[in-house]
Amino acid sequence: MAHVSDLIATDIEQYLRQHEKKSLLRFITCGSVDDGKSTLIGRLLYESKMLFEDQLAAVEADSKKFGTQGDQIDFALLVDGLAAEREQGITIDVAYRFFSTDKRKFIVADTPGHEQYTRNMVTGASTADAAILMVDARRGILTQTRRHSYLVSLIGIRHVVVAINKMDLVGYAEPIFREIVEDYRAFAAQLGLEGITFIPMSAFKGDNIIAPSDNMPWYHGTTLMGYLETVEVDDCRMQRAPFRLPVQWVNRPNLDFRGFAGTIASGVVKPGDRIRVQPSGRESTVARIVTLDGDLPQAVAGQSVTLTLADEIDISRGDVISTVEAPAEVADQFECTINWMHDEPMLAGRPYLLKIGARTVTATITDIKYQVNVNTLEHVAAKKLELNAIGVCNISLDRPIAFDAYRDNRDTGGFILIDRLSNNTVGAGLLHFALRRAHNIHLQHVDVNKQARAALKNQHGCVLWFTGLSGAGKSSIANLVEKKLHALGHHTYLLDGDNVRHGLNKDLGFTDADRVENIRRVAEVAKLMVDAGLIVLTAFISPFKSERRMARGLVEEGEFVEVFVDTPLEVAEARDVKGLYKKARRGELKNFTGIDSPYEAPEEPELRLDTTRLDLDAAADTVLAWLEARGMLVR
Repeated sequence: MAHVSDLIATDIEQYLRQHEKKSLLRFITCGSVDDGKSTLIGRLLYESKMLFEDQLAAVEADSKKFGTQGDQIDFALLVDGLAAEREQGITIDVAYRFFSTDKRKFIVADTPGHEQYTRNMVTGASTADAAILMVDARRGILTQTRRHSYLVSLIGIRHVVVAINKMDLVGYAEPIFREIVEDYRAFAAQLGLEGITFIPMSAFKGDNIIAPSDNMPWYHGTTLMGYLETVEVDDCRMQRAPFRLPVQWVNRPNLDFRGFAGTIASGVVKPGDRIRVQPSGRESTVARIVTLDGDLPQAVAGQSVTLTLADEIDISRGDVISTVEAPAEVADQFECTINWMHDEPMLAGRPYLLKIGARTVTATITDIKYQVNVNTLEHVAAKKLELNAIGVCNISLDRPIAFDAYRDNRDTGGFILIDRLSNNTVGAGLLHFALRRAHNIHLQHVDVNKQARAALKNQHGCVLWFTGLSGAGKSSIANLVEKKLHALGHHTYLLDGDNVRHGLNKDLGFTDADRVENIRRVAEVAKLMVDAGLIVLTAFISPFKSERRMARGLVEEGEFVEVFVDTPLEVAEARDVKGLYKKARRGELKNFTGIDSPYEAPEEPELRLDTTRLDLDAAADTVLAWLEARGMLVR
């Protein structure tokens, strides 16, 4: 590998010292399919002489087998490494490549152009300082160009190059370049994108990549490499922002040392600085800045350090150490923008795990305010977000977190959503601001607690959550259990699915979104009743595991008893007491569980009642025996 620097051959140590001090620029290439993103990166690698001889030989051989440029080298093959990418001639996954020049080091992410892989583009853009938006000069501004432009503005990338590629295929015509520039400026104005640089080029031919092109004497701007070598790196800007250190690890190697390790997200810190730890609000003074190579007199954004403090205060992984003068905010309810990245849609009311920095909390989407049409930027009403959809939502967390608005700090304002069952990342989000009610509403202390209320009733409050198909016998068994408990002198309340829909949930239908909200409301009511010391019985189909897990999470360990009324579909349909299955089979009843809407059976319920061998009375007695065996009923 022959780098352009002559020092490699003459003074390797000096070269390495210079290389160590170079700034690092992270950038992405994005745009529509076949705009030339991979070819451009391949050209940059080739021109910066960052290829081994065997790599060049391999790409020459691959160009003959997979290439699309005839006898010439297909530079895209330097980046498209997956077999499927080479066979189809497209980018599927995000490909990262490193190269350097005498002035700067670079990490470039080649992101997919297909709408199907928009989530991969978001992944690549999340850490980028700059974006190169590729436009095919023959086709102009396309739908995916607008989509990626919107995402670039949303993610907060401040430096954008619109690379109008394949100018060689339009005869290097200046009018075509000018027309595309005007079209894009009009769209960018709606997004608030500023400081855009337009460069006409040919990634395949090398025009305006490294050196000015003789084929376009009418263009007097910078080359692409000239731009990349001089554009401001985001770390420089973040060093001027207020100090933030998200704590990734509490370093306690022995009794005499306790430090807090992490990567500085923004600002500058020195020994003697006053700091505040959020969300607790405790304050102290920085004593030392510790690194493997010794203590530092100062540390800046981008550095990984361990801070020791003058005072012994409680700090945990996920806390944020910030400056006293401008501390991070603390809240548990926010407005945010979410880019949904999963095949199963996002539903309001369904709980997810939210990871921000090193902290993971439970989050619920309380309201989808609107979805954004990325082509027109129109705000569209939505009850759910499908794959690749972008929406502005209200979100509620189960505890307060420290944060900054994403526009001010990506590290402390960006988050991901994780499915609680599969552990898959399903969404990426940006925090806008804390909702006003997050600051105005506080828990009120009460002197009579749950234990006192339950003791007065000689029982332990709990939720008996009956779940199963329609016609399984949930309501009948729950009703009989309540009668038996009442006869024994216990205090109960039965929340039945049909009865609740006559009052509390009469505004809800039977779509997946409405079913999620139906169970969320019932679970919250059940939680209050358990707090009152009651034995609460609920009889709901509650078809989704995620909602049943949410309901379980609202009460304390041991207070949620999942009772699976296990009745096969054919048996439940044969009973069909209410005639609902017949209506569903005729198509008169949409989203009916078991017919055209799924039922996710419990995997490990506390109780499983097989109604093919138990009658109602025996099933009810089984529930009572379970409660008595675990000391839930005090005689």
